[in-house]
Amino acid sequence: LRGLTFRTVDIYRSDSTHFLMDGDNALIPPFTSIPGLGESAAQSIVEQRVGKEFVSIEEFSDACPKVSKSHIEQLKAAGAFDDLPETSQITLF
Repeated sequence: LRGLTFRTVDIYRSDSTHFLMDGDNALIPPFTSIPGLGESAAQSIVEQRVGKEFVSIEEFSDACPKVSKSHIEQLKAAGAFDDLPETSQITLF
């Protein structure tokens, strides 16, 4: 009714605890909107992403030790990783 839409959780744009406005009346959910992901893990993500661009989900997981494997799976299901590959390994063939 108010013309708002919701984006997906984004590892580069989401805040730890607050919804953020995107330019076209869209809300970006915080990391704490993921069930079971607490404030300390959410704050860890925000701190570790500063000045970085993650190459893979594996690298993200290593950089954020407070984020558990089940949180990673929930972030994947929520679309937070976009097109990020699982590992940093390259396939030659």
